[in-house]
Amino acid sequence: MSDATTFEAARSGPRPSLEKQNGPLAIGLFGLLLLGGIVFTVFSLAHDIDAAATATSSWLPYILLGVALLIALGFEFVNGFHDTANAVATVIYAHSLPATFAVVWSGFFNFLGVLFSSGAVAFGIISLLPVELILHVGSHAGFAMVFALLIASIIWNLGTWWLGLPASSSHTLIGSIIGVGLANQFMSGNNGHTTGVDWSQVLNVGKSLLLSPLVGFFCAALLLLLMKFLVRAPALYKEPKTNAPPPWWIRGLLVLTCTGVSFAHGSNDGQKGMGLIMLILIGILPTTYALNRALPQQEVVTFQAVSQQVQATLKKHSSDAAPQDYRGAVQHFIQTRTIAPDTLPAVTALAAAISSQTAQYDTLNRLPNTVVQNVRNDMYLNSEALRLLLKDAHSPLTGDDAVVVANYRKTLDNATRFIPTWVKIAVAIALGLGTLVGWKRIVVTVGEKIGKSHLTYAQGASAELVAMTTIAAADMYGLPVSTTHVLSSGIAGTMAANHSGLQMSTVRNLLMAWVLTLPAAMALAGGLYWLFSRLGV
Repeated sequence: MSDATTFEAARSGPRPSLEKQNGPLAIGLFGLLLLGGIVFTVFSLAHDIDAAATATSSWLPYILLGVALLIALGFEFVNGFHDTANAVATVIYAHSLPATFAVVWSGFFNFLGVLFSSGAVAFGIISLLPVELILHVGSHAGFAMVFALLIASIIWNLGTWWLGLPASSSHTLIGSIIGVGLANQFMSGNNGHTTGVDWSQVLNVGKSLLLSPLVGFFCAALLLLLMKFLVRAPALYKEPKTNAPPPWWIRGLLVLTCTGVSFAHGSNDGQKGMGLIMLILIGILPTTYALNRALPQQEVVTFQAVSQQVQATLKKHSSDAAPQDYRGAVQHFIQTRTIAPDTLPAVTALAAAISSQTAQYDTLNRLPNTVVQNVRNDMYLNSEALRLLLKDAHSPLTGDDAVVVANYRKTLDNATRFIPTWVKIAVAIALGLGTLVGWKRIVVTVGEKIGKSHLTYAQGASAELVAMTTIAAADMYGLPVSTTHVLSSGIAGTMAANHSGLQMSTVRNLLMAWVLTLPAAMALAGGLYWLFSRLGV
């Protein structure tokens, strides 16, 4: 029996039209946006390379860069039609917007969400990766890492999309990162020591992924019950009997929340691809993208002043001389998370070295290409070390000293953690176009297969409002959450609160996808990393 037949048999409400094909205008717009994105990306890349005076005698790096960018943008494209379909399901099944218009609307606000994103989630994702692979991302191991992450995520996302399962792209990417970290550990022969995997950061991200569906379920259920108590309009809590739209105010709320979820999804999920694209750019074109060459002269002057201040602060707590290999000592601390007697002296020495390397230039744009990568690695190492020191309960850096160190970290991150505008636009186009292509499978699952009755107006509004708020809050704190988990569980919560009943087969499949995504992504990414490392990718 088809989905449509099952839906109509189980529900008295009408099924929205999902069969309308895109017309010539929509297809032309799709092609125009795709062509415009490609031209803009190529032009921006060429401009950046020319401005940085990057020269190479071979076309191989550019070919590798093109392949890597296509795979990274392919991840965002799949993310668009896999995750964003959740945002439009409620407005479509509550007859608030026609399906095709809702998808275009959602795609546009996904685009805007990416453009206005902060970048915090992007670099939060990167910090989960093994530090040695980040520092040497241009090596064979670094490329193997990036390709394994992206291809594993695409494979799992496509598989679950094909089955119509609203699995989480965030969940998939986190699992891929852990898989690469563990594979790197075992291949390095460190006897089970998880080199470079920041388990405390993984735990924080894991908490957000675990709690977000629970928040979606219970908050959406409570919001629906509160709405029933405050708004006594029985038609809002019953299945629609016709294809007519709901009252204007509930329709406006549904469109508003769909817009908010789409924008928040773009702002949160779009950043994951950005972070990986920046790793690709740093690995292949380090002299162009390792440091933020667009920082104004005043920022560099401020950095020197803050650098002298932090060195004085660190010296108060470190009387020992710095070890000869102070970079190695700092990296060892990042890997072990254990403060040793030489940790603070090494961090102080590294801060002095960075200051010395940059002091003779009024802007980062004037740094010689031969030292750019080393300066970037030193800045990244010191920023990570200071982040861990500030979190450590045994660290002497407290009170005003912690404020000084945090301010110094901010100046380091301004130089190394940046996203060019063209990267945002390329990701925004990929995410937006993905929304336009593959939305139907997930929409049908969310709209027809979670509950036993047709989605009511109030259920759609409650689920969307909770999803929009949860994702926006997570974005503010730099935490990746799953649009899929929050919205699907929110709809399930409203079905339970409304005594509509749940289709347990779908709920079981969703739970299985939620449970299996992490180990499956870990196994895929770990296996691909081992394979690519052996092949010399």
